[in-house]
Amino acid sequence: MSIADLASVQRFAAFSEDPSGGNPAGVLLDARHLTATEMQRVASDVGYSETAFITGALGRDRPIPVRYFAPQGEVDFCGHATIATAVAMGDEVGDGHFTLDTRVGPVEISTRRAGNRVVATLRSPPVDCYPLEPSLADALLDCFAWSSDDLDPDHLPAIGFAGNRHPVLVLRDLPRLQALTYNFAALQQLCRQHNWITIQLVAATGPGTWRARNPFPWGGVDEDPATGAAAAAFAGYLRSRQEMRDGEAFTITQGVEMGRPSTIDVTLTGDTALVTGSAVRIP
Repeated sequence: MSIADLASVQRFAAFSEDPSGGNPAGVLLDARHLTATEMQRVASDVGYSETAFITGALGRDRPIPVRYFAPQGEVDFCGHATIATAVAMGDEVGDGHFTLDTRVGPVEISTRRAGNRVVATLRSPPVDCYPLEPSLADALLDCFAWSSDDLDPDHLPAIGFAGNRHPVLVLRDLPRLQALTYNFAALQQLCRQHNWITIQLVAATGPGTWRARNPFPWGGVDEDPATGAAAAAFAGYLRSRQEMRDGEAFTITQGVEMGRPSTIDVTLTGDTALVTGSAVRIP
């Protein structure tokens, strides 16, 4: 790794039209010369929750290999860094459709201009939902000093999936979510033990709208202001409960309590989710 590699990392705020909002992501469009150890060092130096590394040639005729690194480890798939990558690639070779080759399979991406905005969409890996053992749900609640009384009784804890595993806790009301605090060390140990990438904490704010917060201690990050992969996993959770059908959509706002508001639009399509948002360069 060289100083030039670090200087070549493009920085974007994903799921926002304002560089002071959304979730910052790094993108290195040519990382073919870097080893995994060097990518990890770059990601740690950048300090964002994720940095995406393109490890092959750019083009539309074949999948483009990409790897994602958090400050403390490699992640199989990342939504907000994928949105940032789509915008960076659009700037480099023109808007349109591409396919990324991720560790969880091909992920289609596209960019388009909407006035002064650049809007990107990713098609997630297949979404799903798995049971969360009661003992693990209790351990998870303990990390937040919550009990089952803090949860929406109509939405049981479970594990949403869209390339990564994201436990889902639906809170009874928004004030509980806004007052979030947690035991970082305890939650990090639990996440690493069970390979939970972020914890999807949500509260309903209206028909088809949700507020989310996403602790990310697995990667050494307190909280994500926008988490596209977890939003897709939440579509898997809602589909499993028959609360979402093919073609239906919802919107998540996230990062509000962090002072970095973001907007994530999600549409269920077949067994995948389309995740859409703006991204803007960080000066």
